[in-house]
Amino acid sequence: MRTGFLPKSTEPMNFGYNSQEIGAGLCKRIIPCLDVKNGRTVKGVKFQGLIEAGDPVEQSLAYELQGADEIMLLDITASVEGRATTLTLVKEVARQLSIPLTVGGGITNVRDVEALLAAGADKVSMNTAAVVNPELVRDVAESFGSQCCVVAIDARLNAGSEGWNVLIRGGRDDSGRDALDWARECVELGAGEILLTSWDLDGTRSGFDLPLTRAFAELPVPIIASGGASSPACFLDVFSSGGADAALAASIFHFGEYTVGDVKEVLTSNGVKVRI
Repeated sequence: MRTGFLPKSTEPMNFGYNSQEIGAGLCKRIIPCLDVKNGRTVKGVKFQGLIEAGDPVEQSLAYELQGADEIMLLDITASVEGRATTLTLVKEVARQLSIPLTVGGGITNVRDVEALLAAGADKVSMNTAAVVNPELVRDVAESFGSQCCVVAIDARLNAGSEGWNVLIRGGRDDSGRDALDWARECVELGAGEILLTSWDLDGTRSGFDLPLTRAFAELPVPIIASGGASSPACFLDVFSSGGADAALAASIFHFGEYTVGDVKEVLTSNGVKVRI
């Protein structure tokens, strides 16, 4: 089992941020994301060109040992294929974790959520099904609590105009909905958290989409920033300038460039509160 990756450097990096300004409030969370297809972790760019990136069961335990605050497991083809998330894999991952596990993909009704929670998930993430049927968000929040209800929003910048549109079905379709308006509706329906992915920057390794994250940071629920991380400095940026409550990444962890511990070391050195 791969139990950890070598850090880039043992020297703490300080980027000159005001530690009092970004050290206040709750601890920021670092969340490795496992995009899963056919039982294997995969990664691509803008949801395309997927390549295999490891075994999700091994990786989830390795990331917990590195200091991850949560694990996000997303069955990225479940909605497109019209099926539920594979419960066997969820059970295998959940069995070995002591940190929260959020699972998404193929959720269409409360029964799907109940099955995932019974398999060991702590929270569920809904994207396409919630857009198609917004009342699903309310049903899940009322049945299991808002703390269990995460709405994933894949947002793409509107060319030539302000704002972002919501993409569904793994980025294949534009819903025509304004992303920020949709997020506000989800909060009213009972969503306890927003997983915000920048379609424009996903897999590009050019940093988190700070304007996108800032636009959502005023919502009264935690915002998980996703898409574009390439180094610990990107996490520092999204917490200090983007207003995110948590940040999610895949490639930099899957391919051994940095560990979760590396990221937390940089954040701590710059005054950002994290769980050690």
